[in-house]
Amino acid sequence: MRALAGRFVVFDGPDGSGKSTQLREVMNAARRAGVIVCDVREPGGTVVSERIRQILLDASLPEMSVRCELMLYMASRAQLVSERIEPALRRGEFVLADRYVSSTLAYQGTAGGIDWEEVVRVAQAACGDRFPADLTVVFDVDQATAATRLNPLLDRMELKGAAFHERVRQGFLEQARTWPNRYAIIDARQPAETVTQAALDALRRHFAAPAEASR
Repeated sequence: MRALAGRFVVFDGPDGSGKSTQLREVMNAARRAGVIVCDVREPGGTVVSERIRQILLDASLPEMSVRCELMLYMASRAQLVSERIEPALRRGEFVLADRYVSSTLAYQGTAGGIDWEEVVRVAQAACGDRFPADLTVVFDVDQATAATRLNPLLDRMELKGAAFHERVRQGFLEQARTWPNRYAIIDARQPAETVTQAALDALRRHFAAPAEASR
């Protein structure tokens, strides 16, 4: 766990994947090991970003275009990187984020129809050197299982329907195939304790010291 100091890790996945629960478990494990953790959520995490979050998830705004979503998510992210992520990494803290650019690639990119290259260009402008993250852990779950885990009071993104969310899932899986060295896929259909252990194992494999990795 100490190897996580100064690292930037993202937990991501479809709505209902359980990633937020797993983030809390891993965050607590890191803190028990004496690692200082800066945990952030997207969209949100700062006063400015939380205001943007209210607009993005407002179910009364169904007319919002995908391109508008893209720009608002990136604006929220730019503030989060500047105000919280960048300072925490400079202090040597372990930054653990609930969603990041990977979500925009899946939701507004694969599912929304915006080309990945365009998403990446905007991400580079918004996040600078903090894109990409050191590791993105995707908690993969099929749409039918995910639907049983959602709060009945769905937000604007959750209301987009089964076909949309299946495209989102495929978007995450495609990212992992495209960038295997900085993504890990976890089967999130398993019991929560098993998923937590799998996430910890993924972190250990990715950040193990060379001598430890060779054992």
